[in-house]
Amino acid sequence: MTTTTISPARHRSLGDHTWQDQAVCQSTEHNPVDPEIFFPEPDETDRITAAKSLCGQCPVRRTCLDAALESGDTNGIRGGLTEEERGPLHAKLSHRLDYSRVNATVAGRDVHLTKDERRAVVHAAYHHGLTEQRLAWLLKITEEHAQKLYRETRRAIRNRDLEQTTKTTPPPETDGERLGRDDFGTAA
Repeated sequence: MTTTTISPARHRSLGDHTWQDQAVCQSTEHNPVDPEIFFPEPDETDRITAAKSLCGQCPVRRTCLDAALESGDTNGIRGGLTEEERGPLHAKLSHRLDYSRVNATVAGRDVHLTKDERRAVVHAAYHHGLTEQRLAWLLKITEEHAQKLYRETRRAIRNRDLEQTTKTTPPPETDGERLGRDDFGTAA
């Protein structure tokens, strides 16, 4: 019987640039790389191909792409993608919802989060019974703001439960027949 192990995603912490030491684009004595290759003009297809080829060999390509998207970097080739190819990803970034980032944050890691991921952290923290102080620490906000987020979460859960109750409550029936509009009379 074979088993599969899924290792947890390693997300870059806020302000962490140590991943750059592992990047293939870092020039060394044994691997001289011209950094200008990653900033080609749109019509320089040979340079674009060469840069993408280096990115294809890079062990931290995904981290590089995340860093470029999270910092709003729109210049050059980053994470194996050109400026034009990253454009749609920049537009969609605020709606990214990666639960491994949410779980890492709830576990205490200092991970860059999008707006949707921050909202998911609030819900996860609420459901796990974390205190407002812990939520404030996780999201780097004030305790008053954490209390407000928990109040909004409680309200949203209550309203969702009320909506589900009204949808599942069957309408009253008389003698096995459903009541019609005319059975209720008119308002005076």
